[in-house]
Amino acid sequence: MALPKLLWDSGTAYDMFVSLNVIHEPAVFGLRSAWAAGMRARLPVKNRETLEQSQLLFKVPFHWINTLPDPKDSFTVLYVLRQIPPGERLHVLAIDPDKSSEVVETLKGIAKRGKWNEKEQKFLKAAYAEECSKKKKSPLSTKELLNILGLWANAEEFGERYLEALRTYQEVFFATEEKRISPALQGALSNAQKLAEQLELPDLLEKLSKGLRFTELPKAAEFVLAPSYWCTPLMYYGKTSVKCWIFLFGAKPEDESLIPGEDVPDALLRALKALSDPTRLSILHYLIEKPLTQSQLSRRLCLRSPTVIHHLKILRLAGLVQLTLGIEEGGKIKRYAARSDAVAAAFTSLKGFLEKGKIKNADSNFK
Repeated sequence: MALPKLLWDSGTAYDMFVSLNVIHEPAVFGLRSAWAAGMRARLPVKNRETLEQSQLLFKVPFHWINTLPDPKDSFTVLYVLRQIPPGERLHVLAIDPDKSSEVVETLKGIAKRGKWNEKEQKFLKAAYAEECSKKKKSPLSTKELLNILGLWANAEEFGERYLEALRTYQEVFFATEEKRISPALQGALSNAQKLAEQLELPDLLEKLSKGLRFTELPKAAEFVLAPSYWCTPLMYYGKTSVKCWIFLFGAKPEDESLIPGEDVPDALLRALKALSDPTRLSILHYLIEKPLTQSQLSRRLCLRSPTVIHHLKILRLAGLVQLTLGIEEGGKIKRYAARSDAVAAAFTSLKGFLEKGKIKNADSNFK
């Protein structure tokens, strides 16, 4: 089977949406909840509530961002959104290639009539449950589903509020932030393009994601790769069209912190946290020997699956384990392996940080 055609994209517009996702779900990225809450508190209450509601509807609208004209920055996002009629903004952002035609028509019908009926509610509840199951996410609560239906029933009003909230977010935080991250995006893009000349696509994705391995790539005619400062160290991926997938790879340098002004690099903090727990050390011990599934680790450690999954997420966030996504007899499977080089790099990073800016004096014997 021929590999997909490889394309490239870049722009701070991706990070504008990723950063909003991060400050609403800081635990997923190993960030302090208090910092994220402080960031959200910088916004007026009405704007804050609107952006929180938007997270129920969409995270990163790849299909839309990918079509934006250059320079594909926050000003471009706001300008293009402003050209779209308020009642159509939700359709443009939230209806992606993964949604079935029946779901799309149902949502559009609710937006057109400004209300929904019991049949539509039951249908969408089942459709969202299936979508969450495929993506291994917790199902929507009844309250969340009703909130989604309410936003679609008031699509025009939400479109007005969302543009205003996004504009305020850009003024309060992101306009300054994109100046900070732009050099890193350019550097990461250049580096990834050089790697692409040396590596096959599966190896390139593993390298850029710090340990995410696909034994079978998603079926697509084209793959788009784009750097993202705020998604580091994870990789976001989704469809821009029926035939095209996009992957956002981490662009933040190892010696920098996601939180502006923070001195200690995120990568170092995550590694130290991961290595400070005896259960996670035991997991690494087993994974050094050979790759294992979460179920196999559960049996060896005599721990419940949710507990093992929790520890594996922390190790993956720290880049200390490789995650292979594959298909074996019986369905999809995730297999984990230790990244020995990443463990060694964590200690090198710690030594480098401790020595950085060290006051030189005759009594210092730290090497």
